Amino acid sequence: MKYITYIMLLFSALVFAQEDPVEQDSTAVHYMIIEGDSIPVTEVELDEVLMLPNLSFKDRKARIRYVVLRRKTHKVFPYAKLAAERLETLQKRLDLLERKRDRKKYAKVIQRYIEDEFSAELKKLTKTEGQILVKLIHRQTGKTTFDLIKELRNGWRAFWFNSTAKLFNISLKEEFDPLVVEEDYLIEDILQRAFQNGILEKQEPAFEIDYYACVNKWSKSKKKSNKSE
Repeated sequence: MKYITYIMLLFSALVFAQEDPVEQDSTAVHYMIIEGDSIPVTEVELDEVLMLPNLSFKDRKARIRYVVLRRKTHKVFPYAKLAAERLETLQKRLDLLERKRDRKKYAKVIQRYIEDEFSAELKKLTKTEGQILVKLIHRQTGKTTFDLIKELRNGWRAFWFNSTAKLFNISLKEEFDPLVVEEDYLIEDILQRAFQNGILEKQEPAFEIDYYACVNKWSKSKKKSNKSE
């Protein structure tokens, strides 16, 4: 009789546990551990979304320039993104290696891998696309292409690459600065719109870029040029 009583009590408890609880609040509650105490946090952190201004162009020539730049930027950004990812992987692995010989050997392996992976595709780039890629590599890694080659190989090879690139009006020492260079601002604008529209997979830059400061500067510059005309 005792066993039957225990079974009935257990059965009742199971049935009660399976009943749907009354939904009090649909907001997920997270907890932060501060000095050993669990503190509930109901706020949900959302990714920052930029409010992009409407596109406007001074004339047809400016519109065509933007459209061409957009096509080229969409084409080369994935290469810059991949370079940043490979560099991050390289750095993490190098940090785990203690011997200088092992670090140097691994760096050469990655460098050859990157060269083999990129070489066929990069040969297809135009001169303008190559220069955009150099700028975007700086945006994504925080280092110029010249400095990256210098770190992976040596100073003489970096100099030789840069001298060769100059024959095609491409500087491997070029940096990405949308607050100073108008074309860089247009590239940044193109990237932000591509990220929001899902055309390109977003990757944060290696350094802070104040997009609104760029918009403010170049919109004022555009207004001044229009008035002077």
